[in-house]
Amino acid sequence: MISRTKNLQNIKLEYKWMNLALEEAKIAEKNLEVPVGAVLVNLLNNELISKSSNKIINKSNPLLHAEIEVIFEGLKFLNNKYLKNTAIYITLEPCLMCAAAISEARISKVYFGAYDMNRGSIENGVRLYHHKNYFKPEVYGGILEKECSDLIKNFFKKIRKS
Repeated sequence: MISRTKNLQNIKLEYKWMNLALEEAKIAEKNLEVPVGAVLVNLLNNELISKSSNKIINKSNPLLHAEIEVIFEGLKFLNNKYLKNTAIYITLEPCLMCAAAISEARISKVYFGAYDMNRGSIENGVRLYHHKNYFKPEVYGGILEKECSDLIKNFFKKIRKS
């Protein structure tokens, strides 16, 4: 009974943080960015460290993916070179750049929503964490997958109509 309760608590936390990442993705969409949001959480106390959305277009910088933004903010906030005992929640499976940055930052757990068959690099593409020379976080895909996927699909449908 105790482990079932713990699992339900974990599921509630996953949904809480992924919903916050979805809110960030919706901010990106309003700013005409690809709607991807990310949230970084301290696993020791389940408190928010940082949150962000894509800022590639508005800041004219192809490196400003949501994941990169939360990593930079998290490192500053914790005043540390690694983000051990943290989890990152992302609405879309990370690309190669972001997957590598997550590994280099030593983030403990990665939760993502929608799978990215074209540019994803964790479950698709190069599957970066299958290579032995990279730090491999725990990975959980498909959290609120439909909501995350629909947001991105609808964004690109609107763009194609324009």
